[in-house]
Amino acid sequence: METTHRVFVGDSRDLAAVDDDTVELVVTSPPYPMIEMWDDLFTELDPAIGDALESGAGRRAFEAMHAQLDRVWDEVERVLVDGGIACINVGDATRSVDGSFRVFSNHARVLEAFESRGFDPLPDVLWRKPTNSAAKFMGSGTLPPNAYVTLEHEYVLLFRNGGDSRSFEPGADRRYEAAYFWEERNNWFSDVWTDVQGELQHLECPGGDGGSNDQESDLRDRSAAYPFEIPYRLITMYSTYGDTVLDPFWGTGTTTLAAMCAGRNSIGQELESGFRDVFDERVERVPSLSRSVGRARLERHREFVEQRRADGKDPSYDAVHYDTSVVTKMERELLLREVVETDAVEDGYRAAHEPLFENTD
Repeated sequence: METTHRVFVGDSRDLAAVDDDTVELVVTSPPYPMIEMWDDLFTELDPAIGDALESGAGRRAFEAMHAQLDRVWDEVERVLVDGGIACINVGDATRSVDGSFRVFSNHARVLEAFESRGFDPLPDVLWRKPTNSAAKFMGSGTLPPNAYVTLEHEYVLLFRNGGDSRSFEPGADRRYEAAYFWEERNNWFSDVWTDVQGELQHLECPGGDGGSNDQESDLRDRSAAYPFEIPYRLITMYSTYGDTVLDPFWGTGTTTLAAMCAGRNSIGQELESGFRDVFDERVERVPSLSRSVGRARLERHREFVEQRRADGKDPSYDAVHYDTSVVTKMERELLLREVVETDAVEDGYRAAHEPLFENTD
């Protein structure tokens, strides 16, 4: 099996390289309005935003920033197939504007934007970010009543394009082979994720030494990239083999890495060309990353089966492709895939995949 991963440098308010109704899944994390690190970017898109911020008109700046994101959501609506899913990772912002401290509810504004375009909102996910702050409170410290709750979570907002779910031919291999394990279903489809810095995230080896002169480290800081585990889960949850995943805010390419490891095609668009330059190094590590991710999933499943048997709950079915039991009939055909080769092509990358079988090197 081969997958293609196209990357375009350009403004995501115009996804001209992507045809109508050609994307099955969108997984992205846009710049968050009213987070100071994005002020310059939004002001470049609309100078009135900078004027609003300078004059202390926080609400006006907030709406003007989201007006720029709205143009991207118009493009998402155009390219996403009927029944396709959009996963938008976004955080709210806290900020003092004109001497007044408040929260700017980005997730609510994005929800409104997608509903107005005819998307059906689905139950969303909260994921908890790790914090390194020793003093987590804001405001008046330990004296009431003027301290503020610290924002330590972000939202994954989920939307379906149109009223009906996607349909598949009965017994479609690309769907049954892309199944997830029963215990993964129970964990991933929970509405609160507290473990996204754990199971798979540590398997992604960052390039460079992380020093001040490291270009990749600098770009990652500027991109505010989300953890690998988030797009990998979402791609596995909401797409099948052969589907195409779009990230209109490509950044350091984390969504593309996850799509490669998950055996899906992908498209990314990014305003800054420098991100594409450093991604070549990340692609070189995809074969080992995909193998590690797949084997970690299989090993965790076997540990789950052993514990289930110890609890007197023997799974009912045998997996077809692996020497393990599974809980449900739908898991029997599950077939993990690993990337065995990647190549650069004219507008991105090509990845060759093979089934991940028992541990053979």
